[in-house]
Amino acid sequence: MSTHYTPLAKSLHWLMALMVFGLLGLGFYMSDLPLSPEKLQLYSWHKWAGVTVFVLVWLRLAWRITHRPPPMSASLYGAVRLAAIAGHWMLYVFMVIIPLSGWLMSSAKGFQTVWFGVLPIPDLIGKDKALGRSLAELHSALNVGFLLLIVVHALAAFMHHFVHKDDTLRRMLPGTSDK
Repeated sequence: MSTHYTPLAKSLHWLMALMVFGLLGLGFYMSDLPLSPEKLQLYSWHKWAGVTVFVLVWLRLAWRITHRPPPMSASLYGAVRLAAIAGHWMLYVFMVIIPLSGWLMSSAKGFQTVWFGVLPIPDLIGKDKALGRSLAELHSALNVGFLLLIVVHALAAFMHHFVHKDDTLRRMLPGTSDK
C-alpha cells in the first residue's frame, strides 16, 4: 500500500491551498475598501473563486471517500491521531461552510453571484439587510477561525517534518512518491 497521496489528491490539496490563501488575503483586503468600481470588481472575483473552491471541495471529498488516504505515520497514536483526523475533517467543514456563509450573505444583501460573469447562481434566501450584516460577521469570524486552523495544520506538518522527521509532510508534497 502506498504511503503517499495520489497525484490528484496532491493537486487538489495544493490548488485549493493557493486558492484559499488568495481568497483570505483578498477578503481581508477588500472588506475595508471604500465603495468603488474596484471594490465591486474585487468582490466579484472573490465570489467567483469562492464558488470554485466550493465546487472543488465537493470533488475533493468525493475523491477522498472513494480513494482511501495513505495510513498515518506510525508515530501518530492516541489523542494525537484523533486530533489529526479531527483537524483534517474540520478543514473540510470550513471549506464547505465558509462559501455557504458567503453565498447566504450575498443573497441576504441582494447581490446575486454570477459565476465568472456568465452563470447566475440562485439566491438561497430573500433580501434582508439585518440578516446580511449578521451573515457578514459570521463569514468574517469563520474565516479567522479557518486561518487559525490552517496555521495549526501547517505547523503540525512542519513539526512532523523537522522535529519527528517522519514522512507526514513528504507524502503530500508534489513530485514525491514511494520510490
